[in-house]
Amino acid sequence: MGKPFNYGGQAVIEGVMMRGAQKMCVAVRDPQGEIVIHCEPLNPRIYASFLAKVPFLRGLTMLWDALGLGIRTLIFSADVAMEEEDVEFSGPIAWGTIAFSLIIAVAVFFVGPLLILGFVDRLIASHFLSNLLEGVIRLALFLAYVWVIGFIPDIQRVFGYHGAEHKAINTYEADDELTVEAVGRHTLVHPRCGTAFLLVVMVVSILVFALLGRPPLLLRIASRIVLIPLIAGIAYEFIKFSSAHHDHWLMRLLIAPGLWLQGFTTRQPDGPMLEVAIAALQRLLVEEQLVPGDETETDALSTVGTAPAPAKG
Repeated sequence: MGKPFNYGGQAVIEGVMMRGAQKMCVAVRDPQGEIVIHCEPLNPRIYASFLAKVPFLRGLTMLWDALGLGIRTLIFSADVAMEEEDVEFSGPIAWGTIAFSLIIAVAVFFVGPLLILGFVDRLIASHFLSNLLEGVIRLALFLAYVWVIGFIPDIQRVFGYHGAEHKAINTYEADDELTVEAVGRHTLVHPRCGTAFLLVVMVVSILVFALLGRPPLLLRIASRIVLIPLIAGIAYEFIKFSSAHHDHWLMRLLIAPGLWLQGFTTRQPDGPMLEVAIAALQRLLVEEQLVPGDETETDALSTVGTAPAPAKG
């Protein structure tokens, strides 16, 4: 049976964020082993706006998921994990972190490759080959980043929650029961994963920038920044189309690299991780009135269930 909406999410520190059509819920395991859940409506100016419905522009909402909403939920999860009494979900620190993260991401993955290319660019006669090499450098930086952070113990736990998020969504989309046993049987990979989206962004950027010639460096840098929304839009449309047609052999071939890359950003989750992902998704389904249940105030925190506090490290 088809689902009314393609639910998505993100792993956070000791938790999972699930995003629906109108709301989002983040569930985090606190040091006492309780699952703390926060839900709030999505900003309609972003998720229900005209731009969110226009092909090649609606991909900007996915960028917002990765940067705006994603970083805010990361900050929230860190506060819960450190037992902060006044959990802040927004404010100057949150928005400052979002701005700083965006600047760093653009500098490293879009401006950085041009600066690295500058050491050998004068030796390359072809404009096309110059842009192609820049794209290869960008892709290599991205893959190296994903590979290296996977060795950090705390990131490995986040990757475990990433796997739990995928399993929960795969279970829901398969009309299976949202129990630890059922969710644990499902696959770690998902065609709409943000990791796959970022990989497509890197590949599309190679194709787009290869057509731009070789203007002066400052203009070249400006073009990389200005065209990010266009590239994100193309990548989003590919992810959306491939997800709807993933049974076709050609689509399976095209999405295979994105599924393969998820092997670096997911880990097999344990039972408590699956419980957190299930709690986030179940609460979101209740909040969006897709399943019966008791809704609580979306601007308050609630706790559900208990389990042994997970080992750190």
